[in-house]
Amino acid sequence: MYAIIETGGKQYKVQKDDILAVEKLSAKGGDKVQFNSVLLTGGKEVRVGDPLVKGAGVQATVIDQIKGKKVISFVKRRRKSSSKSKKGHRQQITLLKITDILESGADKTNIQEAKSGKGLKIDYSAKVNISKKTEKVKETVKAKPAKKTPVKKESKAEKETKAVKATSVTTDKKKKETTKKSTAIKKEVEKKST
Repeated sequence: MYAIIETGGKQYKVQKDDILAVEKLSAKGGDKVQFNSVLLTGGKEVRVGDPLVKGAGVQATVIDQIKGKKVISFVKRRRKSSSKSKKGHRQQITLLKITDILESGADKTNIQEAKSGKGLKIDYSAKVNISKKTEKVKETVKAKPAKKTPVKKESKAEKETKAVKATSVTTDKKKKETTKKSTAIKKEVEKKST
């Protein structure tokens, strides 16, 4: 069985156990809401509303209030004005799980009707605290000592490159010492000549 509902100026085809993202509703996570604006119900028998199906309703449970992806609007005016404006927007969304589709008797249920949440502020601080707690748990898990892994044996090529690097370091040191000696000798010669 399926139904077509209208909410937030949009129409959605829904079935039982569907997860749906709609425009923000005035409800908290875990609340039950009911959509009474059902345009069509289908299944064995299709009922089309005029404009709504009388007595039909769709019940849903609110999972969470979230924000959508960021949309950036950029406006540039050319020629003499040369002005630019850049704005970002994240739409507020309500996640729902459809629990039941009623063909009749929806007006007799005691479940609150789904109302638009336009103008209501959502408290996102609770979600921030939860994410901080998960970060702390991750840190404590990482603090535990890791299992001992076997040490890899070096190949002959790696040993040779290490030996070449060591010899180049010793030759660099010898070059520095000889340059220091030559500068010291030059200074002594200058002192004697003056």
